[in-house]
Amino acid sequence: MDQTILLILILGGAASFFAALFTLNRMKKKRELRKRQKLHSASRAPLSSMRASRKGARHDRRHVVSRSLQLDQLSDQAREAYENRQRRRVEQFSDLQLVMDEIFIPERDAVETEDEESEEDEEDRSTWISENEDNLNAHADLVAEEEVGTGISVRVSQEEDSELMERLAREGGKSGVVQISLAWDDYNDLDMHVFCPSGERIYFNNRKSACGGELDVDMNVRPKSKKPIENVVWTDVAPDGEYKIGVHFYRHHRKRRTKKMCKFRLRVVTYGQVKEYSGELTSGDPMSMITSFLLVKPDEEE
Repeated sequence: MDQTILLILILGGAASFFAALFTLNRMKKKRELRKRQKLHSASRAPLSSMRASRKGARHDRRHVVSRSLQLDQLSDQAREAYENRQRRRVEQFSDLQLVMDEIFIPERDAVETEDEESEEDEEDRSTWISENEDNLNAHADLVAEEEVGTGISVRVSQEEDSELMERLAREGGKSGVVQISLAWDDYNDLDMHVFCPSGERIYFNNRKSACGGELDVDMNVRPKSKKPIENVVWTDVAPDGEYKIGVHFYRHHRKRRTKKMCKFRLRVVTYGQVKEYSGELTSGDPMSMITSFLLVKPDEEE
């Protein structure tokens, strides 16, 4: 009799244990599902908000009427002309002493580091821009004259797109009617420069423009993330005119085998239209114009 009771108690305890384990697993899966749904909702907020805006306020709608030719689309003659212009930009970049490896030669950069945080990196950039802002502006003006983008138009998988959107959600990046996001996969510091129709340029030293654009995520001034993202956004209304997007390899961080060549992805959202580009830069390269687009208000008649 005692053995029967003991067996019942053991079986009952085991059943309770497995029931509790099953409940805990279900709760964990529900939490993970809610997290994925939250990230998915955040990633798709730009498209849903843009559709609502387009339905509810037709006067705020805009159309992309043209995009720049990309380098891989050029004829041999046009490509030769582009390469001549590029040589001019390379020479100017060097003449203006904007090549970062020639500016920063601290002992701590002589070897790879594992440090996650370094206040010196932010101090370096503040010092650098105070001394080189005029030169950087002169170089940016030359880049802004370019009509050919170096980015290669690509179609990314849903998984790749979701991963980029998760980075934005992780960093609290805003969504909007025009949203331009730059992602790469190492500790280097790339900087996005967006040339606005107003003539302003949004970048790390001018984060908000008078025309409503904002750089709200700027990463890897310190070599903090191997999955960084940058984001420029117009949340409600974006001005008519031409937008150009430049990318500058600001600094090579010698950390955890991070190389001097960096591949990146650029995602451009304009009132529900999504275009994706890929490209690569090497430390010491001049700023590159990746792509451009012209935004206009459509005729009121359908």
